[in-house]
Amino acid sequence: MKLRLSDEVTAAKANGLPLVALESSVLAQGLPRPQNAEAARRCEAAVRAAGAVPATVAVLDGELWVGLSAEQTRRLTDTEGLKKIGSRDLPVAIALRQTGGTTVSATCEVAAAAGLRLFATGGIGGVHRGASSSFDVSTDLGVLARCPVAVVCAGAKSVLDVPATLEVLETLGVPVLGFGTDDFPGFYSRRSGLRLEHQVEGAEQAAAVVHSRFDELEQGGLLFAVPPPVATEIPGPEVEHVVEQALADAAAQRITGKAVTPFLLKQLSMRLPGRALAANLALLEHNATVAAQIAVALARLAGR
Repeated sequence: MKLRLSDEVTAAKANGLPLVALESSVLAQGLPRPQNAEAARRCEAAVRAAGAVPATVAVLDGELWVGLSAEQTRRLTDTEGLKKIGSRDLPVAIALRQTGGTTVSATCEVAAAAGLRLFATGGIGGVHRGASSSFDVSTDLGVLARCPVAVVCAGAKSVLDVPATLEVLETLGVPVLGFGTDDFPGFYSRRSGLRLEHQVEGAEQAAAVVHSRFDELEQGGLLFAVPPPVATEIPGPEVEHVVEQALADAAAQRITGKAVTPFLLKQLSMRLPGRALAANLALLEHNATVAAQIAVALARLAGR
């Protein structure tokens, strides 16, 4: 895979410094202005504060970039109509010289090709509600199983069928570990009521698992599920009530297919004014911090 590395990422790799990949779809499509630019600043600052180097992934004019300049980041946060690029879209984006934000799946692909082991995001995609008839399952899950990248997240997006998502991850052989918890986080909420078989108590234990998974066993990716900050948490039952109302509205308006998820996310933001956005920004920043702590511990484990 032909990659373009920023000068900072190039220097970090040459000097064996810990790196953390960050996605860019959240900047180009996931958050409104100006909060998308705020998220970029906060996440990169959080990675640096924890002792690692941030490496935001994006596709710019058909080139796969790992690490963005301030100007490149502004292009993503300020431009309307950019492509949302998943793993399957990468060859098209390259061939047609497109520009866009990379989703979890595409970021995993590029991060793995660049040799980055840690990736921080908000929530992963998964099995959509009603997938038994629509067969709507995110590409994220298959790519997670294949690419040797440790993804740090606050669980799966709240609009998904979370129990089914965990079942598919188990089928694909992707370890899901709670970071300081034995309960799978509910994205906006700290607990979903779904118990996890494995957990780690901190960055050192997490790094040891990453090392054994990738270096000793040479297996695919894994997931660290991190509860969102207490201060901005939204109780699970409240979120579920809003999702159910939004699903009913989507059905009444005959919104189907790919249009459902953006509709649900917009409804969450509208029905939880200010709170959903604040929670999203806080958990993105927190996950970036945790990913950087694990990256630093992994570098220390490798004797760097």
